[in-house]
Amino acid sequence: MYAVTTLEAHQAAPSDIARFVRRHWGIENRSHLVSDTTFAEDASRLRTGNAPRAMASFRNLAIGALRLAGVTNLAKATRHNARDHTRPLPFIGITT
Repeated sequence: MYAVTTLEAHQAAPSDIARFVRRHWGIENRSHLVSDTTFAEDASRLRTGNAPRAMASFRNLAIGALRLAGVTNLAKATRHNARDHTRPLPFIGITT
């Protein structure tokens, strides 16, 4: 798999470039946009040490677990699960 900028002109047709761009925006909309709108990631004030990376990992874990459970509205599920600390546990395989 090549990034668009590493291809020579003869290596990519316009349809290939369009597919690469759509794939990029698919990732952007599926991952980064969700992190920002659901968890206000861009507003985070964590800037030093490992805290930003750790929080991004926790956000990604939450998003992945909810998606694996078949949740389609992540914001609603996040609000619902935030009300009781035991609700999210089954999403990561912990049963009480």
